[in-house]
Amino acid sequence: MSVNNTLRLATTAALLVAAGSAAAQAPAAEVTKESVVNPYGLEAMWAQGDAVAKITLVIMIIMSIGSWYIIFTKLWEQQKLYKAADKAVETFWTAGSVKDGMATLEEGSAFRYIAEQAIKADDHHEGTLTEQIDRHTWIGMSVERAVGSVNSRLQDGLAFLATVGSTSPFVGLFGTVWGIYHALTAIGISGQASIDKVAGPVGEALIMTAIGLAVAVPAVMGYNWLIRRNKGAMERVRAFSGDLHNVLLAGKK
Repeated sequence: MSVNNTLRLATTAALLVAAGSAAAQAPAAEVTKESVVNPYGLEAMWAQGDAVAKITLVIMIIMSIGSWYIIFTKLWEQQKLYKAADKAVETFWTAGSVKDGMATLEEGSAFRYIAEQAIKADDHHEGTLTEQIDRHTWIGMSVERAVGSVNSRLQDGLAFLATVGSTSPFVGLFGTVWGIYHALTAIGISGQASIDKVAGPVGEALIMTAIGLAVAVPAVMGYNWLIRRNKGAMERVRAFSGDLHNVLLAGKK
């Protein structure tokens, strides 16, 4: 009896060992992750939306691209102006004359432009009809016109940012209203008002409002930031123009 039990145990152990080795040699089953497509997302809204919804979405995309382009472009222009202001402080006022100082300024910069207009007004004051205006007033008018031109160039594009910031939420709201109207129409025609029939179309319509706000917030913040930086830049431009005016009137550095 003990011999049979021993054989039985040995056979069971051999079978367990064989099964373990077979399981170890078997390739692990591949785990596949099934991607879930959101049926109520932006892609579904574009695929199921009509022409009005697509045009509204395209308009907001154009607004967003234009806003970011203007923000980065104006920041680059302002940075150039600040660098030109630092250079004017370092080189212009240490030159031997106004014309020598103008030559040290970067070509095409706002400070070079103001200096050129001031020198031109000073050189062409005598011997013309402008002699009827005193030299102080004539140079001052020319400098103020140059400063106004610089200010006008700094303001370019800011009106677009203000328009986008004030109108894009309403454009998004229009897309939402239009989408909800069509969703309710489709629900009324089908006669089914269950949560899965209502949540999807209404959720897709509300995406328009979210996009409108996402377009408006950077435009408003960028507009306010650029206005504040423009103010600081123009203070330096006006300080330079005022000192230049006085130097030209004094006739010396």
